[in-house]
Amino acid sequence: MELKTARLTLLIDPHKKAAFERLCAQQDRTPSQVVRQLIRDYLARHGVSYETGGGEPLAADGGPEATEAPATPGPKARAGAAGTQRRGR
Repeated sequence: MELKTARLTLLIDPHKKAAFERLCAQQDRTPSQVVRQLIRDYLARHGVSYETGGGEPLAADGGPEATEAPATPGPKARAGAAGTQRRGR
């Protein structure tokens, strides 16, 4: 389980968003839960390892990783991360 969270903002067609939210509600899941699972599955399918919020690396299959930590993101990825910070409410 992740200990820290980061915001991911995306643009989606309003009709797809409404259909997605209805389906999530029918399955008694939040859209965030479904998106997090989709991301974990996508990373695993492409063999990408990552660290959990607890600092323990996970292998692409979701199990503990015995090798190296993930690579540092490139400049483009770091620049995009600046937009993930919370704005004042």
